[in-house]
Amino acid sequence: MKTMLTLAVAVFAVTVTAQSVSADCGTCDKTVVENAAANKDFSTLVAAVKAAGLAEALSGEGPFTVFAPTNEAFAKLPEGTVETLLKPENKEKLVAILKYHVVSGSVMAKDVVKLEEAKTLQGSMVKIQVKDGTVMVDKAKVVKTDIKSSNGVIHVIDTVILPKE
Repeated sequence: MKTMLTLAVAVFAVTVTAQSVSADCGTCDKTVVENAAANKDFSTLVAAVKAAGLAEALSGEGPFTVFAPTNEAFAKLPEGTVETLLKPENKEKLVAILKYHVVSGSVMAKDVVKLEEAKTLQGSMVKIQVKDGTVMVDKAKVVKTDIKSSNGVIHVIDTVILPKE
């Protein structure tokens, strides 16, 4: 439960940071990981990224487009899911899930809406559609866009998306 709470706090942090980003790009000097870590809405995401050993890779040159689920999104998962995924024996599955949230390149919102799908770092295609004026990535709603980072961009989503197994 403590791990889930930590992960949830991390995800929440990213969301708050995302909401405080101004048009002058006050976060462009930070990587996608640093921007996520600075936002309590993304504490769960950040904890998962660290547990998966992906923090260094996602802090690299990129560019990356990250569809970042909030702590609230992680809380929607069945009870115990996050704790189970954070166990060392489930690292491979956690890595696959997290990579499914990342697309190569820096794809801004104005370009995302033109896509029907995008290839994730996990290797599968994620479905993208505009439904009633809302951008959807698989079954997740994009709730905040274009959090610019030095190595890419973050778009905040309200649901954890899962690759088909």
